[in-house]
Amino acid sequence: MRIRVCLAALSLVGGATVATVTAPSAAAAACSDIDVVAARGTFEPGTLGFIVGDPVFSALQRKLTGKNLSSYKVNYPADLSLTSAAQGNADLVNHVNSQASACPNQRFILVGYSQGANVVDNSIGISSAGAVVGSPIVATLPAAVEPKVAAVLLFGNPIRAIGKSVTGTYQSRTIDFCAKGDPVCEAGGNDTLAHLGYTANADAAAAFAAGKV
Repeated sequence: MRIRVCLAALSLVGGATVATVTAPSAAAAACSDIDVVAARGTFEPGTLGFIVGDPVFSALQRKLTGKNLSSYKVNYPADLSLTSAAQGNADLVNHVNSQASACPNQRFILVGYSQGANVVDNSIGISSAGAVVGSPIVATLPAAVEPKVAAVLLFGNPIRAIGKSVTGTYQSRTIDFCAKGDPVCEAGGNDTLAHLGYTANADAAAAFAAGKV
C-alpha cells in the first residue's frame, strides 16, 4: 500500500488548466483554541493521514498542552484526477473562512503532505500548477484570515521539485520538509521510500508550530 501511494503520486505531473471547482458548504465545528487543518497525500489512508496528519496531530497535542485542539480533514479526492488538488484547495479555504467567521479567536495550523502540500500551497497563494499532482489556484485565504494562521507544516512538497517554495507572507511561519532523495520534492531524487518516511518529522514540525502559536 505504501509503495502504491508514492508511485501513484509520481505517475502524473499536473499542469493542465483546471476548471473552476466549488467546495461544499463547510459547517463550523466547536470553537477550539487551534484548529489543525490537514490535507493528506495521494491515496493516503488514516483519519488525517497515516504518514503525516495523524502523527503530527498527536505531536501537537503533546506540545500544546495548554491549548484545546480540534482537527479537520480536508475533503478532497486525493487521487490522480486533474481537479483533485483544486477541490482540496477550495475546501480548505472554505473551511478556514467558515471557522474564522464562527470562531473569531480561533487560530489555525495548516498541514499538507505530498498532494496535500499542493493543496496548502495553493490556499496560501503559491500555485502548484506544473508540479506532480498540482493545480492552478482556485481560492486563497483572505487577508483578514492570514494573521490567524499560526503555522504551515509541509512534507514532501511537490513544488520544490520545480524550483518553487513558500515565499512572502507565510514564509516565516512555514516549515517544509523534503527528505534527501525524495523524488516528489527533490528534482532528480530516486529514493521512493524517502517519500514515505515523514512520520519521523512529526515532533520537529510540532515543535516549530508550538513556537509560532
